[in-house]
Amino acid sequence: MRLKSKVFFAMLLAALHAIAAADPSPTSLLASGHVDDAISTLRQTITHSPNDGEAHNLLCRAYFSLGQWDRSISDCEKAVSLDPNNSNYHLWLGRAYGEKADRANFLTAAGLARKTRSELETAVRLDPKNVAALTDLAEFYLEAPGIIGGGRDKAEAEARNLQALDPARADWVYARLAEKNKDSAAAERYYRAAIQASHGAASTWLNLGLFYKHENRLDEMQEALHHVLGAPVDCPEALFDAAEILVHTDRNLPEATELLQRYLSSKTSVEQAPAFKAHYLLGSVLEKQGNKQAAGQEYRAALDLAKDFSPAQEALNRINR
Repeated sequence: MRLKSKVFFAMLLAALHAIAAADPSPTSLLASGHVDDAISTLRQTITHSPNDGEAHNLLCRAYFSLGQWDRSISDCEKAVSLDPNNSNYHLWLGRAYGEKADRANFLTAAGLARKTRSELETAVRLDPKNVAALTDLAEFYLEAPGIIGGGRDKAEAEARNLQALDPARADWVYARLAEKNKDSAAAERYYRAAIQASHGAASTWLNLGLFYKHENRLDEMQEALHHVLGAPVDCPEALFDAAEILVHTDRNLPEATELLQRYLSSKTSVEQAPAFKAHYLLGSVLEKQGNKQAAGQEYRAALDLAKDFSPAQEALNRINR
């Protein structure tokens, strides 16, 4: 009886694990890039619980990953209305407004940019230790003109706020400020200081590589991005982002392939770089290298996860002509 009980218990555990794997949470679905499944699950949740702020926030983020800004804004606005004191809800609404602003005409963009600033400032006010919100707000102040609330002095203030919470992020803001002030030498020092502060984290090598890209120092860019492969992975999306830069600059495509394959095989894909986008980018790399059959497999893998991801469908149509 004891042996049978152990066998039964083992089978029960296996069944429970299978159920959990087949029906993960919407958060897990988003992180793993199963955006279609996430949207379906979240819509069902909202049908039964229309005042579930977290479900609306996650649905906003799912549409955000697909670049469907109006849908993203609508659900983020609903989340904020349901829980106006949630810092992260305001952060994501600000991000959605910001992405739409980047693609709007001047008059519309100005209004959306003001909404972006307001939401990011609210996110920081509600949680002064929200590092993501502080960083996004600093970036807004850096990039936005004064007429809509930007200002380098404001960005510097946010860098000081970040210093005690995340020194590497603070160094990143100081580096960006130096770039805005046309001081490339100081910017490089801050980017390297961030590498030291983070003990060589992948994201800081990525940021140094981006700096070299902006400076058109492409050999140094490639060398910095090479460090991402062996660096401690503080942000898994750094692997994806490094590959994306190499692809867009048409540099070291074999290493871009390795970065993407490592990201996809790590089983630690994150919402900031959903798996469907990684499959699409890997397809782009393989297509650039003339392997259309393998590229097609990656484009189809992307569409299996996100059927409305139009870049993958367009790419698949192109190679099938």
